[in-house]
Amino acid sequence: MGLFSLTQEIAVDLGTANTIIIHNDKIVVDEPSVVALDNRSGKLIAVGERAQQMHGKTPENIRTIRPLSDGVIADFNAAELMIRGMVKMVSSKNHWFASPSLRMVVCIPSGSTEVEIRAVRDSSEHAGGRDVYMIYEPMAAALGIGLDVEAPEGNMIVDIGGGSTEIAVISLGGIVSNKSIRIAGDDLTDDIMEHMRRAHNVKVGERTAELIKINVGSALTELENPPEDYIVHGPNQMTALPMEVPVSYQEICHCIEKSISKIEAAVLSALEQTPPELYADIVSNGIYLAGGGALLRGLDKRLTDKIGIPFRIAEDPLHAVAKGTGVALKNISRFNFLIR
Repeated sequence: MGLFSLTQEIAVDLGTANTIIIHNDKIVVDEPSVVALDNRSGKLIAVGERAQQMHGKTPENIRTIRPLSDGVIADFNAAELMIRGMVKMVSSKNHWFASPSLRMVVCIPSGSTEVEIRAVRDSSEHAGGRDVYMIYEPMAAALGIGLDVEAPEGNMIVDIGGGSTEIAVISLGGIVSNKSIRIAGDDLTDDIMEHMRRAHNVKVGERTAELIKINVGSALTELENPPEDYIVHGPNQMTALPMEVPVSYQEICHCIEKSISKIEAAVLSALEQTPPELYADIVSNGIYLAGGGALLRGLDKRLTDKIGIPFRIAEDPLHAVAKGTGVALKNISRFNFLIR
């Protein structure tokens, strides 16, 4: 893989919230999945972190778009521009002089339809991918956690991303039973925005709600080392005068309760479909939590208490899927579960 090798290889975790690209076993791009476009010409103005900073603050000639919604491509053109912009970041960091032929492994939700899979393939090819392979997210998460996915034993992964929660039982290099629901991190953020509006009469945007979730988000009302209250600043809905509202973790736990219950129900539903032999393996191995949602305080304890099987948080939950996609990239010829 020297400077002069013709084929460059990258692994892409195309997420609703963040896109991560791995090149030569290193994370070279880790940026929010946002693009800023010029309204008049449709040209790309910014991608990733720079576009995220513009989100919600743009004049009328610029709009920011999140090309992915619920884990799948919602805006084809914006997705293509975003992938191209991020590939450009990799090439400028790694000094690819000519545009070489690009081999990509991209991860997709396990509940993707044929049309959604084709959208990812087309966007990747238009952004410069000569050879595009795809891998299902739970399979990538399992590889990233370090599980032997080809072993004849059952492992269960719950990957809570920004747009979708992927639950899958994996054995012998395949997905035996899976459940993909469109309830994930973004829904928790929406719950918080709605709650702030209803309970405190204060208007908060997506980014503020995200900060509330990170600072005081919790799945339990009783935590061993609770976070301090988070102070929210925003305009009063009636008077438009500035307000300062302290928010506690118990309050956030109550407002996201409904969404967390839906994730619980989906995990139970996936367990119901699991063959008994694999169920026994899962009980002894535990269930692995990956994705940004795994970082929600007390979620592992709550699920363990509710379902009675130990839940373990992956070592680096945010990057588990990306790392697994990188592992798949190195073993393209060996892994027959990759989709062409």
